[in-house]
Amino acid sequence: MSDVNASVQDALASLSASRAIVVPASERVADRIRTEVAEARLRVGARLPEQALSEALQVSRNTIREALSQLVAERVLVRIPNRGVFVAQPEIDDIRDVYSARLVIEPGAVRYGLLAGDPAALSAVRAAYDRGRAAAAAGDWVGVADANQHFHRDVVALGGSPRLGREMGRLLAEMRLVFQRMPEVREFHEPYLARNGEITEMLAAGRTEQAADELVRYLVTARDQLLAAYARL
Repeated sequence: MSDVNASVQDALASLSASRAIVVPASERVADRIRTEVAEARLRVGARLPEQALSEALQVSRNTIREALSQLVAERVLVRIPNRGVFVAQPEIDDIRDVYSARLVIEPGAVRYGLLAGDPAALSAVRAAYDRGRAAAAAGDWVGVADANQHFHRDVVALGGSPRLGREMGRLLAEMRLVFQRMPEVREFHEPYLARNGEITEMLAAGRTEQAADELVRYLVTARDQLLAAYARL
């Protein structure tokens, strides 16, 4: 009996040391498509044909169908009967829902994250902010939007949780679709670039509670600005 207990303890130690999660093929495909949306290479209204995706990704059409169904459930894609699957166009209720999730995830990742004080993780946050500054200096406001996406992804990475990272990937894909309806990229992103810098400095100084509180204010302001803009569309 003691040998069995020792074996269980060894297995638990091994599982704790290796946090790798086996991901089904359909989820890997969904993640690839979701990334293309988050990086704005797939835009609102784009049609996603099963056969072309199957050939491009070298997986079965059944796997493609499962991945597309997952993304439809996430509201990243929409299925139109007799026409196919398309990249979705978010509405006001989607903005409210996405920000409700972000207000839990992002400040929580900072406040309770396993990597909140990790130099490599903090370096990634700073690098994303620096890419935004460089893009702004070059007048590349789409590049600023890209860097902002990466900034928030890297903030959530401070949580040290692959599950949180995957959930943030879903939210960022929806956010990219939200921004595609915004008429002026610069007017929205320019003020938040400075706030990204403030949060970066707070994190670097170990002021995690202050950074988390600032993220809450930041996200509420951004949400309200987007809701007002969408109400005028």
